[in-house]
Amino acid sequence: MSQIILSGFPPVIDKATHTLILGSFPGQASLDAQQYYAFRHNKFWELLGTVIHIDLRSLPYEARLQTLLARGIGLWDVVANANRTGSLDSQIKNHVDNDIAGMIESLPHLKTIAFNGGTAAKHGLKQLGTIASRYQIVLLPSSSPAYTLAFEQKLQSWKRLCQFVCLH
Repeated sequence: MSQIILSGFPPVIDKATHTLILGSFPGQASLDAQQYYAFRHNKFWELLGTVIHIDLRSLPYEARLQTLLARGIGLWDVVANANRTGSLDSQIKNHVDNDIAGMIESLPHLKTIAFNGGTAAKHGLKQLGTIASRYQIVLLPSSSPAYTLAFEQKLQSWKRLCQFVCLH
């Protein structure tokens, strides 16, 4: 039995992007809603909103994206297409990577690349190879509820982003 090939989303970036947050691959709730981090128990919008001092969860999705772009923050995932049952990163099979290295060439102000979770970091750093040394790399604990670290502990790590995103 062959599985359906799932496709991720396009990057949310513009020429002013100075910080890029890379996840692994959208979960099923996100794919269904066609929105980054749509699963209600994923803490991405709450964590990042706390860092930039804006209640992102209360905003409509498009306004969330525009708020990030206005602050120089971009989003994308390291995996473009994959087979997966459910939403766990461990179930990603037969994946095709996004061209992260090629895309960041179009971002003249990019200084920081943050990885939302271990799977994103593992795949993303491999893709970047030696060009990773050109950027400030920030490894973040996953915002997913599957990563059971308490919110306050995740937030302490996510607050490290403020040194990059709060200065602009």
